[in-house]
Amino acid sequence: MTECNQSQFEFEAHFSRRVVAEFSGERLTTEGGALLLRAADRKMGLLRRVVRCFRDARDPQRIEHELSEMLAQRIYGLALGYEDLNDHEQLRQDPLLGVLVGKKELGEPLAGKSTLNRLELTPVGSPCAERYNKISYSPEALDELLVDLFLEAHRQAPREIVLDLDATDTPLHGRQEARFFHGYYGHYCYLPLYVFCGDHLLCVRLRPSNIDASAGSLEEVQRIVRQIRAQWPKTRIILRADSGFCREELLAWCENNAVDYVFGFARNQRLRRIIGRALQQAKQEHRRTGKAARVFCEFAYRTKKSWSRARRVIAKAEQIEGKENPRYLVTSLGQEDWPAQKLYEQLYCARGEMENRKEQLSLFADRMSTEALRSNQLRLYFSSLAYVLVEALRRLGLVGTEWAEAQVDTIRLRLLKIAAQVRITARRIWIRFSRAYPWQNVFAAACTALRC
Repeated sequence: MTECNQSQFEFEAHFSRRVVAEFSGERLTTEGGALLLRAADRKMGLLRRVVRCFRDARDPQRIEHELSEMLAQRIYGLALGYEDLNDHEQLRQDPLLGVLVGKKELGEPLAGKSTLNRLELTPVGSPCAERYNKISYSPEALDELLVDLFLEAHRQAPREIVLDLDATDTPLHGRQEARFFHGYYGHYCYLPLYVFCGDHLLCVRLRPSNIDASAGSLEEVQRIVRQIRAQWPKTRIILRADSGFCREELLAWCENNAVDYVFGFARNQRLRRIIGRALQQAKQEHRRTGKAARVFCEFAYRTKKSWSRARRVIAKAEQIEGKENPRYLVTSLGQEDWPAQKLYEQLYCARGEMENRKEQLSLFADRMSTEALRSNQLRLYFSSLAYVLVEALRRLGLVGTEWAEAQVDTIRLRLLKIAAQVRITARRIWIRFSRAYPWQNVFAAACTALRC
């Protein structure tokens, strides 16, 4: 920098031309591509229906920021990469965000951090007696909405669906309610439960970490299956999860309610003895080829105490460099349709794709910094709804493009974070992008698809 004053800044020259910067242009935004999120929302009616899951007990005569505006501001903010409420102190002045949330007077600021914080610190039960926190939410309504959005994403009932159950850790760094140390993860955390079907999020439940990984999963599965079957009575449902969910109550319920399952099954010495011959064959093959060797087998198996009946168990007897690597599955699926190797490699191993769906962490699902579990659950809902919104953009707007399977981070960086000039007139709101934007064809394709 060679010279500057309060409004103009001069930098090192570019060949013979001066380089001067100043704050004197039209109103600008860095979120120009967020108009596509707004179009995706209009396509599915997400935010309009989210509002119905909340109760606003504020005096209508004293409201400056409508509930619908605050919810949209929070969810759009997460989708656009603003994880903290403090970010909204500057973001509330963004003219394009005002368009997104439906602010009628675009010259007025949006809700600030304190107002949004009161939205999240919602009390249990009726908020009418509360002085500051007068907005409450219904977890049951939000849970139902997530499944409804999944059902509506299909033009017709599929023949078969696979529901993936998984638990993950959300690290905690304060003194939050229900905070416990988890020995496996090695830190204080929550242990939220997720249920996905492909890319679709059906359930997100925040739980303390001093519980079994499967705790509460039966109730969630019962609710989800009941809602799905009300719309798709003939669709075959398969549950898929790791060994943390292989529990008698879940297995027995599936068998009694015509729901199939394939779960990982923890190793033990009885199982090791049963597959001893297969392990020996794998070891001989490994010696012969010098590569990892697998032998698949299956058998009927019943635990000594916990299981109420014998069940089909699939075993992968594998020998890798220096050690055995056996793995086991328990399933209700028949041998005719799903022989052992096909079931393991094509069906069960596909659950690894579910790990990619933890891209929800890119939408700050780990920001559990409020004191109460209930308000942290609301933050998790907001993150989930931001994921649903971006997934709708990917599914409806980016189909057939190079980003049809792109991760949230990629979509945000390349498609949503577009610098633009905002010019407001009496009849139009002009959003002017740079001619140098390199992915104009993808933007145009998404815009066209969302308008159809």
